[in-house]
Formats: sequence, structure tokens, C-alpha cells
Amino acid sequence: MANTYHKFLKKNIDLAPLGVEHSANEAVYFCTPKGTSIIGWAGVDGIHYCFIRGFGEMVFAVSPMNAAPDYVHPLAENFTDFLRLLLACGHADALEQTWMWDKMQFEAFLKENPITEEQESTLAEIADKMNLTAMEEPWESIKSLQSSFNYSKIKYTEEYYDIDLNPAAKPVAPQWKVYFGGTFWGHDGKDHAGKEITIGKQFEWAGAHWLIPAVYSCSKGLVVDFCMRVEPEAIRTFLKKWNLSKENDSCENFTQEQQMKIELDNPLRFQFKPQLEINGQTLQPSLGCATSFNPCLQEEARSVSQENWIMEHYGLDAAYGWVIYRNSFPWKYKRRPEIKTLSLTMEQDPVGVPGPHFKLKAPGDAFRFIHPVSQTEYTLTMQELEQHTLSQSSFQSDRWIYPTHLTAMSYTLSPKTSEHIEIHDCEDSESPIEINPSNNSFTPSTAHFIAFAFADETAQEEKLHTACSALHFEPVQHDMEWRITFYVKQFDNITLPLR
Repeated sequence: MANTYHKFLKKNIDLAPLGVEHSANEAVYFCTPKGTSIIGWAGVDGIHYCFIRGFGEMVFAVSPMNAAPDYVHPLAENFTDFLRLLLACGHADALEQTWMWDKMQFEAFLKENPITEEQESTLAEIADKMNLTAMEEPWESIKSLQSSFNYSKIKYTEEYYDIDLNPAAKPVAPQWKVYFGGTFWGHDGKDHAGKEITIGKQFEWAGAHWLIPAVYSCSKGLVVDFCMRVEPEAIRTFLKKWNLSKENDSCENFTQEQQMKIELDNPLRFQFKPQLEINGQTLQPSLGCATSFNPCLQEEARSVSQENWIMEHYGLDAAYGWVIYRNSFPWKYKRRPEIKTLSLTMEQDPVGVPGPHFKLKAPGDAFRFIHPVSQTEYTLTMQELEQHTLSQSSFQSDRWIYPTHLTAMSYTLSPKTSEHIEIHDCEDSESPIEINPSNNSFTPSTAHFIAFAFADETAQEEKLHTACSALHFEPVQHDMEWRITFYVKQFDNITLPLR
């Protein structure tokens, strides 16, 4: 590039009449290769002509509006041949489009676009100042170069592999790095990536096969990846039962009780508390995230998701479903310790199990039910039923009007219990109303936690419990239907050595 091109620049020849315009704007496109030195621009569709580092004086055309993958094509072995092609064709447009033409189409284009007087003057200047003659067989020259060129050697920026910018891009997995304060999708801060320590621990727990492929020793703590394998038949049964699909995977159209049942049935949903013991010191997680791979709802697109990258890195079988959890455990030491012994304890989080429905009309009315795990028979006795109105200001919103009416039921349970049992209204809260409606507005849901907070404040003594209804714009006049939810652990804890 240094010889002919620099000599050309010193001649101050303007190639704009030939479709190669100089521009002070060095902005590039997603398909502009790495190491590009731009010669000029066509002035339409972002087309530009350039050298690419690593290919010497070879001249390329970059055409962002072409269909993938035909964004970049070589035109000439060197800048001298590029000028000779211009002398033969009169305009760079013919060179840029040759890749998609046969010889008859190429010659027809030249015939339909004869050289203008301005172009003739520029061509004469090139021939005189550069002492060059026109390429004798321009179509054959370009086609020969393009047919023998190895396009895979061109290197692109990360934007090229962004499917939003380039839908036909072949995804490239990012470099595998795990950070203490990060997630599967990235990290903040300037911490260094952790050192990967292969574990390869496999075990059975909670009705599933588990794998702990590796842990990562970071300056702030230890990061552990947990992989839970899920049988595809269990996923298909779940999807069929709830009529879920790739197009219909939202739970918005289900009641809260149905959503609880869906979460309970979902084989790709499992919550647990991990605890590590390192060199005799117990560590609790401070950060955690999870993602899942569902082989029954996989996109057919070429895009490679983060889940695919994880599975490829750990060699997980794509015939199964997988839930991958990542937890970060901060050190209790001032410095990163050498790991001599490492063990793990896993404890299931309690899950909500829907129980029976009931109605009570007046204080003193009672309802008997049996706990599904302990088989203890309980008697729930209503003590009081009161209407309450919350202040609109408690919602802290000037944009929405929220329902404020609720019914509070105080009750006792006999016998006394440490088991986690909750009472919920079978109805859902009414949706808030926007003061100034907008077509693009997102309507928030009326959170039930407001009612529960109210319940906590009104509980008068340990044996007296309070349940609050859904929120309504008007006081409820009918007998309320309540439902019981049991929060239970279905599986025993497990402790196992990792190192």
C-alpha cells in the first residue's frame, strides 16, 4: 500500500467523478473489517473502498446494504490494478457489483452507463500522472480474484456478530471469564476474572441429576456453578398440561393460585440455599443468578445464547433441559486462601403448595384442614372480620389511582405450630387506573405485599394471625373465599465433599 497509493495521493487526483469520494467522516459500519484503511466512498448505501490490514495493497469494496454474507469483496490485487480497472470501466460502480454478475450483465452495465466527459477527464489524468493503461479484461480479472479469495481470513469487529445489526451473523462465543460480582450476562467494576478450578462433581438430589463442573477463585470470594439436569419428557408434560409454547409462555393470563401451581409443576424451576465449608470456615452466598436451557422451546435461529455458551463450555448434553445456577461466596479471610478442603451443603427453599378453599361468615366460625406433609389436623377459627381503607398516598404515585379497600380477617390456629401456613384471598386485586392514559403505558399490578404489610402491623399477639384480602376500589359486600398455602420442603438437605 505504501508505494503506489502514497504516490497516487501526492498527485492530488480526485476520484469522486469515478465514484470514489474522499470524506473526512471516518465512520464505519458493522461489516467494515478490522484494520480497515478507507480509500473513498461511493456516496450511496454506505459503500466504501478500502485496504485491510494483513492483505497488502489488495483493494476491497464494503457494501453494508448487500444481503448477508456478501458484504465485503476484493476488487484488485493492488492499488495499481484498481486504477487500471477504473480506466477500463469508467466508474467504481461496475467494480463493486461484479461479484453478482456474469460477463454479459457486466458488459450490459458498461454499455448502459457510458463514460461522461467529466469522467473522461479524470481517467486521462490518471493515465497521464500514474503512467497506466486500462485493464484489458476487467471482468475476468475481478472474477478470478474473487473466486480464489479465502473470505474466512477477513476479521470483523464484535458488531459484525451482533444479530441485531447483522441477522445472518454466525455467533461467536465470548471469551469465558467468571467474576465474583458478575452474572452470566456480564459484570461491573474492574475486578479480575477468577481462576477456574475444575471440580466435576456429579450427584443425585431432589429428583434430579446435578453437576458442579467448576468453581472460580476470585480476590473477593469463591464462585460456584451448579448445573441441574432435567428430563425432556418432564418438560413436555409440563408444557402440555398448562398449554405453554414458544408463542405462549407468559403466566399473565393465570390467576395467582394457578401461577403458584405452574411454578410448583415447572421442572426448570427449583430454589435452594447452598453453603460452603472451606478449610473449616463456613461461607454463605452473597450473590446469585440463574438461567435455563429448554430443548423443547429452542429457537431455530442461528443465534447462540448465553445458555448455549455455558453448555458448550461445560460439555452439557443439549438433549436435556438444564438449569444453571451461579453463586458467589465472599471470603472470611483477609486474603484469598489456598483451598485445602471444600464441602457443600444444599438446602431446598420452601415451596408454596396450594391448599383448600374456605368461607367463614362470622367470628367464631371455624374451618378444619390437614397439613399435606405433617398430616397434622388444624382448626382455623375466625376472631374478627373488618373493612379497612388504605391511604392513596401510601402508594407514592401521582400517575396512578390504586384500589384502597381491603378486608382484614384475624384468626387463630389450633394447635399452635411452627409450620409456615398462609391465608390468601382467592380473588386478585383490581388493577390501578392511570390518571392521564397513554397508549404506550405499562399498567402496574396492585401488589399484595401492601396487604401483608398491613397484616403485620395489626397482629396483636403471637397466637393471633391476620390475613388481608385483595385490594378493591369499593368495599367488598359478598362473603369472601379464602385459600390456604402451605410452604414446605420436599427434600432433605445434602452435604457432599467437593475437594
